[in-house]
Amino acid sequence: MRKLFFIIFTWVSLTFALSYQDIKKAYEKSYMYEKVGDYKDAIRVLMPVYKAYPNGYTINLRLGWLYYLWGKYDNSEFHYRQALKAIPHSIEAKLGISLPLMAQSRWKEVESLMFSVIYIDYYNYYANLRLCKALEEQKKYKQELQIAEKMTYIYPTSVPFLVYLAKSYYYLGNKEKSKYLFEQILILDPENLVAKSFIQKLEKQSKSPPKGGNKEN
Repeated sequence: MRKLFFIIFTWVSLTFALSYQDIKKAYEKSYMYEKVGDYKDAIRVLMPVYKAYPNGYTINLRLGWLYYLWGKYDNSEFHYRQALKAIPHSIEAKLGISLPLMAQSRWKEVESLMFSVIYIDYYNYYANLRLCKALEEQKKYKQELQIAEKMTYIYPTSVPFLVYLAKSYYYLGNKEKSKYLFEQILILDPENLVAKSFIQKLEKQSKSPPKGGNKEN
């Protein structure tokens, strides 16, 4: 237990260290405030822990999450990056950083960050999912297709990846394949709004006369 304590919290000085019970109570209160959506107080009760262990991994990871929920994206990114400094190979810290980046539509940075996760963990579910989102937002549909295809090989019924796969086929001009996939998605998820929207769009396009063709008056 003591060894784990030293791993989780960077030991600054015994003079400023908090007791196990103090830390435990602070986290308990923080979780309670988070549960009711009071992110400001969820952060406030953790400040003594942060002041004692400003470079600690767990406290910065927690603050990064809470500031993200509160919509304070600069603060969120700062604390997630502090967590990453504490444990540079942490995948959860990198995934955490992606949250405020996505909220600010910083898609190029999200792409780079998620590729760094995939380099370590090739099939990481959330990294690949967020990478698909970043690629789509940048209109990199061929790369999006490659990632979505890769992931549906091992998650064949994963609706989120099937949606990205179907959309990438649509944007690349393969409407038949796209429609087929969206129809399969509706079997797995009958209320999927994205699939319904694209099928309606595809059916409307199929009924429209070709460009340059004769239109009925």
